[in-house]
Amino acid sequence: MTLKQQTDVAVLGALSVEPMTGYALRKAIRDVLGHFWSESFGQIYPALAQLRADGLVERTHEDADSKSKFTITPRGLAHLRTRLAEPAQSARQRNGTLLRLFFGRQLGVEGCRRLLEDARSQAVQQLEQFDAIRREIEAEQPSADHPFFLLTVSAGEHAARSTAMWVEESMRALDRIESAS
Repeated sequence: MTLKQQTDVAVLGALSVEPMTGYALRKAIRDVLGHFWSESFGQIYPALAQLRADGLVERTHEDADSKSKFTITPRGLAHLRTRLAEPAQSARQRNGTLLRLFFGRQLGVEGCRRLLEDARSQAVQQLEQFDAIRREIEAEQPSADHPFFLLTVSAGEHAARSTAMWVEESMRALDRIESAS
């Protein structure tokens, strides 16, 4: 799936949850999907315009004073389901912490410890964010989307816990490196 097609999936997927203004769509992609998917804001509006031209979304006007909202069409929903059924394409990971640790001999043990402490701090912060998101979802009126939202929250929680465990293991490895020196 090309990057453009993945942008289309993000836009159509967000609109499958509820109709939104362009601004609300940008915010949802940033604040909700942003925990596991990044999307260039410069791509969202052109994608929205193309999806509209292709008949996959439509623009609705609530009244003369209200901003227009975008709604996924039945054809758009069918297109989304087809795209979602395709194999996921992962992007190459770019992790600055791992890049620096790989060259840790040049950075030194203390520099590596600082990197790991930062990683632990970020993991703890992510766990707190995911806990807040989980509580928010559970407090809302239940919807058919909620169990699926919670699956992605769970993945984030597991990843953050895994990072915290990896930091502990790595700190012990740095202790061994230091004592061998």
